[in-house]
Amino acid sequence: MTANKNQTIVSANIDQFRGKTCIVGIDEAGRGPVLGPMVYGAGICLSGKETDLANNLCVADSKTLTDEKRRSIFDSMQNEPHCQHFAYILEILSPYYISTSMLRRSKYNLNEISHDTATKLVYVDTVGQPESYQKKLETRFPMVDFCVSKKADSLYPVVSAASICAKVTRDKIIDEWKCEEFSDRAENEDKNPIWGSGYPSDPTTKKFMDENLHPIFGYPTLVRFSWATTQELLEKKGVKFTWLGRRGQKRSGDQKYSFDKIIFW
Repeated sequence: MTANKNQTIVSANIDQFRGKTCIVGIDEAGRGPVLGPMVYGAGICLSGKETDLANNLCVADSKTLTDEKRRSIFDSMQNEPHCQHFAYILEILSPYYISTSMLRRSKYNLNEISHDTATKLVYVDTVGQPESYQKKLETRFPMVDFCVSKKADSLYPVVSAASICAKVTRDKIIDEWKCEEFSDRAENEDKNPIWGSGYPSDPTTKKFMDENLHPIFGYPTLVRFSWATTQELLEKKGVKFTWLGRRGQKRSGDQKYSFDKIIFW
């Protein structure tokens, strides 16, 4: 994927589900990590075929499955006979998008980002309070029946399937990510360092964050700058600077500044 842009992936069989009664479940992967994208998966199942997901594909909450089992189920979903009953849509939110959304002047927090990404889906593994989330969805789509539930990824097979699609896709993106910012490193420097799972508690991720901080520019676009982990390291190890500028016109209640230069110290 392009580091700075979101991406939508649609399964090749999606057209055969148009005009048919379907159940749609949604779940995400990558909400907690300081590295990489967040992936929302929408699982689409023909009404009445949910038992195929549960009994034949043996779907379950992706967090309870091994990497190998998740990949195996994801591959099976895309082949006969299961592709007759199941399709998916994946929305990949880049770390750049997450960072700029959460750090902009008019704050756009992660819950709001998650809600807005998921507004057309039916069985939803909740972010925040289920009641308020369900009300928000029902207000926006009054003709759709919604079920917002905690632990939906373990209660509804179609949500379990969505969680597997999201997790496998995110893991593949992380495994194949190439940091363009490291391409001009010297021959004796690592151009593709190992960054681990991306979770702040992962020792490998901690090591990557400690060793790959540029004192002025910070981190490559793989990193979410809006995470407290990143901000604390930038504050601790980054170069201190002062903005020097002149006060500009005041418009619509906002104070505008035109900056002449930055002094590092």
